[in-house]
Amino acid sequence: MTAIRATNLSKRYGSTMAVADLSFDVEPGQVTGFLGPNGAGKSTTMRMILGLDHPSGGSVLVAGRPYAELRHPLRKVGALLDAKAVHGGRSARNHLLAIAQSNGIPASRVEEVLEAVGLREVARRRVGGFSLGMSQRLGIAAALLGDPEILLFDEPVNGLDPDGILWIRTFMRELAAEGRAVFVSSHLMSEMAQTADHLIVIGRGALIADTSVQEFIGRSSQGYVRVRSPRLAEVAELVKVGELHPDHLRVTAMSTLEIGTLTARAGIPLEELTFVQPSLEAAYMELTKDSLEFSA
Repeated sequence: MTAIRATNLSKRYGSTMAVADLSFDVEPGQVTGFLGPNGAGKSTTMRMILGLDHPSGGSVLVAGRPYAELRHPLRKVGALLDAKAVHGGRSARNHLLAIAQSNGIPASRVEEVLEAVGLREVARRRVGGFSLGMSQRLGIAAALLGDPEILLFDEPVNGLDPDGILWIRTFMRELAAEGRAVFVSSHLMSEMAQTADHLIVIGRGALIADTSVQEFIGRSSQGYVRVRSPRLAEVAELVKVGELHPDHLRVTAMSTLEIGTLTARAGIPLEELTFVQPSLEAAYMELTKDSLEFSA
């Protein structure tokens, strides 16, 4: 079953359309990256998925039902939207116990998730004194309490050190490998390139792309063929398109096969003929440039 299905989802605040006729699916067994510039409508969309905001139009289903109709929601979907939205005077264990009791989850599960996220040793400390990284781990522990099949994370690596980022990246991949649907919003393209299987990209509340990471990158015009040859000037004259550098030729309008065929027929030796794929960040910047709310 599709984990999350948004159909013509819209949200209007006064004269501002935050989300506009947005449709997409989130499937189990993979990490789906949810990308878009500031103000694109990502947080609003995630809040509508969780029933925290009501759509102005359209619908969104979680495990086939509206979130509000789930009998035990934490057993179906876990979410981390704001790691610091906790009662600072409670210990980590008591914070999780309160959530568990509200959903009929046994106390033994609290100990399991504390161990899973690496907080067992600080379980008795007040969460008001937690670092951002520790708070992120606690938020993930809360999301995992019901052993849900669907997980939503909003900017889970914000403010983390490299060790914390690596841990969350690895953990999300492990959750997806277990067959869970992991839906994660992030501004860090380098992380999404290493974590996500699929991308949903929005801008100004509307869908820009719903595709695999590789297909998304392939849509970018930033890729090029790098050519090296002891007779580089002759190659440049032969292909007639490209940017000549001191040690290589950069060609954007021809494939490696086309360049290789031309140079072979002309008897020009090549030292390198490589397609250089753009980064996810480069592809993202190109494909969202017309959807920026703020630009300098």
